[in-house]
Amino acid sequence: MKKVTSIVSIFVILILSFQHVSSSPFLYASQVHVESSGGRNVKQEQEHAQEVRCSRERSRAARKVIEEYLTPFVEREKYKLSSKCQLHPENDIFGDQEEHKLFIDRHEWRCGYCKKSFRAEKFLDQHFDNRHYNLLNLSHGKCLADLCGALHCDAAMNFKSSRSKCNPAASARNRYLCESLADNCFPISEGPSAGRLHELFLHQFCDAHTCSGKHKPFSRGGKDQSSFLRLAAGALILVLLPVFYLFLYLIQSDVKGQTQELRRISKAGWKTKPS
Repeated sequence: MKKVTSIVSIFVILILSFQHVSSSPFLYASQVHVESSGGRNVKQEQEHAQEVRCSRERSRAARKVIEEYLTPFVEREKYKLSSKCQLHPENDIFGDQEEHKLFIDRHEWRCGYCKKSFRAEKFLDQHFDNRHYNLLNLSHGKCLADLCGALHCDAAMNFKSSRSKCNPAASARNRYLCESLADNCFPISEGPSAGRLHELFLHQFCDAHTCSGKHKPFSRGGKDQSSFLRLAAGALILVLLPVFYLFLYLIQSDVKGQTQELRRISKAGWKTKPS
């Protein structure tokens, strides 16, 4: 009987010892560390994504303005932007990620890094923020959204704020920023091409920063407008070309008829009169 009692006592002591070890703070902390490590990584990713204080949407609007209303003129002049210019494509924080956006159709966007598909562009943007934040150009990149005031992003995006009451102080600040971009990106001292682009930039963007309403942004047109003008010119040539050839044909026919008539008159004049 004593032997049985001793065995039961030992068994109870072992059970109590196991419960004490399993409930120890060190073991509990280790378990929490293992179980929550995945969740903490996601939290770190989200916090890192929030560190980038730059609007992706407005940066995209600024990029669109540059591509449509400035790049065609820069390419026409065969001018090379300096890497110090904030408008240079390599200085865009989101530039590399935007190039890795694959548009499949209206309901599918694909990540160029990991090939995952998403139903809309905004979900792909969130994916970039959470999974590919390490590919942002944070070392030398600039936030293009900071240039929206100078580049009239609101007008390009058709925001209501662009039609609200004009603020003279804000217009003055935006004009100063705009003229600074013109001076830095297209220094007049660099030659005729830079001088022409400097003047164009002032007319295209800076002159509209006023409350007088006399000047509108993008007064020199853009990529879409220039392509439309080329198409219109081509159509006009196709219409006028047959008319031109018809006009030439009528003139030649008239000249040929007059020549034949002169020949008949001249031959009749040389006939001998009967005796």
